[in-house]
Amino acid sequence: MWAVVAADPGGPEVLSLAEVDDAVAGPDEVLLRVAAAGINRADLLQRQGHYPPPPGASPLMGLECSGTVEALGAEVSGWSVGDEVCALLSGGGYAELVAVPAGQLLPIPAGVDLVTAAALPEAAATVWSNLFMVARLQEGETLLVHGGAGGIGSFAIQLASRLGVRVLATAGSPDKLGLCRELGADTAISYRDQDFVEEVERATEGRGVDVVLDNMGAAYLQRNIAALARNGRVVVIGMQGGRKTELDLGGLFAKNGTLSAILLRPRPVAEKAAICAEVVERVWPLVADGRIVPRVHATYPFAEAAAAHADMESGTHTGKILLTAP
Repeated sequence: MWAVVAADPGGPEVLSLAEVDDAVAGPDEVLLRVAAAGINRADLLQRQGHYPPPPGASPLMGLECSGTVEALGAEVSGWSVGDEVCALLSGGGYAELVAVPAGQLLPIPAGVDLVTAAALPEAAATVWSNLFMVARLQEGETLLVHGGAGGIGSFAIQLASRLGVRVLATAGSPDKLGLCRELGADTAISYRDQDFVEEVERATEGRGVDVVLDNMGAAYLQRNIAALARNGRVVVIGMQGGRKTELDLGGLFAKNGTLSAILLRPRPVAEKAAICAEVVERVWPLVADGRIVPRVHATYPFAEAAAAHADMESGTHTGKILLTAP
């Protein structure tokens, strides 16, 4: 099969299309013929040599895809060859074929085309599991989303606001701030020109936010805690701002706060299956009726994966960037 591979760790230029051994489904897996794969920041880190796949996962990049069921493992039921689906992966999406644990397969929501569906699994599973399963975000609470115009952020704004949550979001340009408001954010904050803690205090009349969804890690940690309301929760899902910092625990104690740092990729198969089941039950109806719209910034063929990675690294994109299979 054809797949996107990295000859060595490095920049986007190390990516190329090559023939590799076909993926083979195990007894409890489904083999998909890939239509499209979503690009995530984890893929950039893996390409650079900073984020190796978990044990047993495909060495290829790609944490989500859409496609057609090609074959079923002997222990799989509930799916049929020819079904059009999308899937949450631990790796392997940048290829013509990928083997997926059956529990991480999701039907495509009504009204979403096969290619666009590749933009959904990682964002939906990340946002639902972290905000609603871990942080227990409730209707009537207030959420701060960092990077509101990106793939995860744009989905988080839509989902939370549709479920009755007040949303504040940060972004880096006037266009992206406008997009955050368009998606449902009540307040959009420029991380370039404004202090988000001060803006949170102003917007909430000094109360703070109940939950922070953070992709920056070390650089924002102390300020995220300062922005919390009492009993607030910070959920860290990325380390774009570094992995090491000094933390004054007094600030966390003062808020009776909770700090969680959770990655989706290395979680056990059973946990991912439970997340996918909740996404189908709780999130897919909002996509099917148009209240949540997957945002695709650009689509590139597999052969242009280097250009797609460069596009993502430029920081100018909004929503998801997709690769389409040969």
